[in-house]
Amino acid sequence: MDLLTKILSASAELFRLYGFKTITMDDIARRAGISKKTLYQHFANKQEVVNDSLIWYKAHMTESCESLMKNAENAIESMVKVLAYMDEMYKRINPVAMLELQRFFPETYSKFRDMLVETDTVMIRDNILLGIREGLYRDNINADLLARFRLETSLMMFQPSLLLNERTDLMNVSLEIGEHFMYGIMTHKGEKLYEKYKEKYLKK
Repeated sequence: MDLLTKILSASAELFRLYGFKTITMDDIARRAGISKKTLYQHFANKQEVVNDSLIWYKAHMTESCESLMKNAENAIESMVKVLAYMDEMYKRINPVAMLELQRFFPETYSKFRDMLVETDTVMIRDNILLGIREGLYRDNINADLLARFRLETSLMMFQPSLLLNERTDLMNVSLEIGEHFMYGIMTHKGEKLYEKYKEKYLKK
């Protein structure tokens, strides 16, 4: 692992676990196992670290999701694999992190949302279109609209009015939202496969 990747990985881990407000450049340097001087040779300030680490983290998540979806038997397994992956992610995310990102680093949050729209909605739309061709999703749905809807509902649970204190609750809400979406688009054939893959990948 090169030094820059080491810094970005350490930063993303700290922000994910503890939020963005309280983490300092000292904390980042310590977690990365480098001196503060070395850290400042790569980043002028915390804003730059937040920006670059979020871009790195999102790219890493996108790559992981694309790999999972590519190696699935069908559209249903693809979606369930991603749900399971996100479930694991939420086990290690402090719910306050997204709120602090919006409040204290709005430009980075805006960029993060743009990345979600550019990548995640496309992946979801392509999955919906695949599922329609496979007869697993209803053929009378608007793939573009529902892809954006799925993205927005996944972010909705991080808003202040819906913020939950327990991380277990966060995971449950995520799975509930995902399942609600799936049952809204699946055919009867798709539902049978969903139950099969849910048992395989989403056991609690």
